[in-house]
Amino acid sequence: MPSIFNSLRMERRVPSKRSDGERRAEDPFRGLRAGPVRLSPSPSAAYLAPHPNDRIKLRRKYAYRRLFHPQSYVRSLVRIDSLAEHTGPIGLFPSEAQCVGITIGDHELATQVENSLQPLETSLTTTPAGPEVSVVIPCLNEANSLAICIGKALEAFRNAGLSGEVIVADNGSTDGSVEIAESCGAVVVRVFERGYGAALKAGIRASRGRFVVMGDADDSYDFSAVPDFVRAWREGNDVVMGNRFLGGIHSGAMPWHHKYIGNPGLTGLLNVLFRTGVGDSHCGMRGFSREVFDRMDLRSSGMEFASEFVIKAGQLGARITEIPVALWPDKRGRPPHLRSFRDGWRHLRFMLLYAPNWLFLLPGGFLFLVGLVLVFWLLPGPRQISPHVILDLHTMIFGVFFTLMGAQIISVGFFAKVFSYAERFDRRSVSLRRWLHRVQLEDGLLIGAIALFAGLGGDAWVTLQWAKSGFGPLYDVREVLFWSMWMFLGVQVIFASFFLSMLGISRSTYIGDTELPHDH
Repeated sequence: MPSIFNSLRMERRVPSKRSDGERRAEDPFRGLRAGPVRLSPSPSAAYLAPHPNDRIKLRRKYAYRRLFHPQSYVRSLVRIDSLAEHTGPIGLFPSEAQCVGITIGDHELATQVENSLQPLETSLTTTPAGPEVSVVIPCLNEANSLAICIGKALEAFRNAGLSGEVIVADNGSTDGSVEIAESCGAVVVRVFERGYGAALKAGIRASRGRFVVMGDADDSYDFSAVPDFVRAWREGNDVVMGNRFLGGIHSGAMPWHHKYIGNPGLTGLLNVLFRTGVGDSHCGMRGFSREVFDRMDLRSSGMEFASEFVIKAGQLGARITEIPVALWPDKRGRPPHLRSFRDGWRHLRFMLLYAPNWLFLLPGGFLFLVGLVLVFWLLPGPRQISPHVILDLHTMIFGVFFTLMGAQIISVGFFAKVFSYAERFDRRSVSLRRWLHRVQLEDGLLIGAIALFAGLGGDAWVTLQWAKSGFGPLYDVREVLFWSMWMFLGVQVIFASFFLSMLGISRSTYIGDTELPHDH
């Protein structure tokens, strides 16, 4: 077996066109994201939490390491007090001597540490499997109710005969929540990046279960229902969503504008934009397989995490089902973290940004078509639509504006589509993938050049006729508007084609390498 140090080495890698599956076959540790080492007072509650910069920081004289193996999991304790004075700067590793991101300046000392870990390394293949189910609870000052939630989850494990763990992802509590969680037997993950989504992502990544159930720490959800989520997962579902409208919303558990406006409206919009078929997309209690979560590549750090989760699950083609869950009045004893209008807007904004067809292409296409119809309809002359209403030159000018504005919005929509494809926001764009392979920069330049020179030719002809009349009054204003519109469109298409080609430079890194495992 290769050295632990070599297996967990963090390096800068040159982008490759090999598939992720090929890379994982060569390196089973691929995808491990190491983060800061954070230690709580209880050694049993120490953990390794993801860090935005994927770097390890030395916090104490002891460091816990998480070591992954295809069939096993082990958490090891490394004594590094004798090395503390020899550690180098955090960053790229100048030598082979390293300890999970901590650069070692003394090669001999590093060798001693590595040798001390050999028994641990050889035991990887015989380490018992981790728990089957992990309950992840985000926490920020939940001292009043946290113990109740942990107790219900642990009792549910015992009653259902499940092998499980409770992870509390603490987001900076100052009311003793951390100590309460540790005393109740939960594993505490300290998350220093603020936000509901950031806490959940860190907690889920620190979990060991094949199936994860997440829920709020204010006891508004009953963790005794964890076995129901596990049962639905065992039936073959990848994502098990709780539905509060099916399970019942008890009096005082949800404000009326959330119950009748916010949640139904945002859920309905999400289903229209992404066709997920979920009845309660913002329920805080949901279960999912760890495999699906790892493929989602979730990026939100705030409350919009709930929307992104459902969107990504739908894009991956995950099998989604819903089960009834009851929503009870919370026991937090403080104002809620949720801000109705601010967080509602964040959900709406996120959904629109993930749907460039609806945000850009449809409105832009509508404006473009309306503008073209007005221009061609009014090109021959004024149109009388009633005894007192006549549409003439001024309406045609607005038609030109609508056409140009629509073309500009459409081009931005194409930029967004290519960007979302390159950044793996949208994994279902089969037609876009084909279009990216077939359409070249020269195609756009040719179309733009045709429109540009047609417009220039038309304007030149009008100018010539005007010159023959001695540059007197210009009566061919309609023709000037018509041909100038095509000239402007040609210029837009040419420069938009260049910019799309610039986006395509990075696109070559992803084409042929966009499918994550099981995407087919």
